[in-house]
Amino acid sequence: MTTKIDKTPSRCAWARTDSEIVYHDEEWGVPNRDEHHLFEMLTLEGAQAGLSWSTILNKRDGYRKLFKKFDPKKVAKFTQDDIERLMLDPSIVRNRLKIESTVNNAKAVLELYKQDTTFSELMWSHVDDTPIVNNFKSLKDLPAQTELSKHISKDLKKHGFRFVGPTVIYAMMQACGMVNDHATNCPMHQACAKLK
Repeated sequence: MTTKIDKTPSRCAWARTDSEIVYHDEEWGVPNRDEHHLFEMLTLEGAQAGLSWSTILNKRDGYRKLFKKFDPKKVAKFTQDDIERLMLDPSIVRNRLKIESTVNNAKAVLELYKQDTTFSELMWSHVDDTPIVNNFKSLKDLPAQTELSKHISKDLKKHGFRFVGPTVIYAMMQACGMVNDHATNCPMHQACAKLK
């Protein structure tokens, strides 16, 4: 039996396909500090550059399988042969720079561990471990990047991360609930605002 998803007009306008609606209602804007999840979202938001989010959501299972459930310790061990293998797999976006940046970023995460911190702690420190709640009325009001995402982008680059421009970082912040950008008339705006 197929469940019909309610496409209520008050939901954020970008959530149109079934996969986008599920993602919107269950994940986007919900504060998440899980190390693997943050690494996943950094990877997926980077992969999305130039593509639609629904394309990435449809390939998410492929990414999770091929990138070992986004365990940075496992991904950091990928060799050039692994990268060539991934370049042939249609279950992900086959872009060499994006694939190589994921392996590189896994290594950068491991370097953070050597400094007695984590990727999650680094990211969340930029918002004092408290989600920023915005009050945008519609999709057109949402910024693609902010001064804060520019600052985080520079900080990550200093730590050796790649493919972490301010637009990718802002999208990741939205995805992981570091910032709540649900429209004020969306039911998820208040639901996420109550979460820490």
